[in-house]
Amino acid sequence: MSDLPSIPPQYQEIGLVPGEDAWVFAYGSLMWRPGFPYAERHIATVRGLHRSFCVYSFRHRGTRARPGAVLGLDRGGSCRGMAYRIAAADAGPALEYLWEREMMNRVYRPQLVTVRWPGGSARAVAFVVVRGHEQYCGRLPQEELARLIRQGEGESGRNVDYLVNTVEHLVELGIRDRALESLVRAVGAGN
Repeated sequence: MSDLPSIPPQYQEIGLVPGEDAWVFAYGSLMWRPGFPYAERHIATVRGLHRSFCVYSFRHRGTRARPGAVLGLDRGGSCRGMAYRIAAADAGPALEYLWEREMMNRVYRPQLVTVRWPGGSARAVAFVVVRGHEQYCGRLPQEELARLIRQGEGESGRNVDYLVNTVEHLVELGIRDRALESLVRAVGAGN
């Protein structure tokens, strides 16, 4: 029997090691509402993936009859977000929490990505959108995406509020996302 802190098996499968600190890359609401204890954080960049409203929301920001759209981390480009280091002693419970929060519909796939910030880098878990999933809507024209966001309302509130809140928090962190800022204008929410 080992005294090492546990890492849930689904994370061990992607390369996390029991007894070691874990890193997580956040690109949306996890940036300002992580919901787990962390030992340090850095504004960081991941290459080869970008933040996008590419997931239909049938529950939190819409319904099946009137879907909304929420963020995913999709292939291509780059993304500035937040890298969190979770101490080994907290990693098991934090990763279980993230699994429950992010993997409910399996529209995301956890994978290790390299994140970089001035003076450092790490391999971090990121929740990347599954393009073949029924909720993937990544290639919609901006006007169609804006329509979904205007109409979307679900258990967690209005989709427009989610978009505006995301952009406001990114600005507070010093992160500019011109695609999301353009989407705010297209939705007519003003900022």
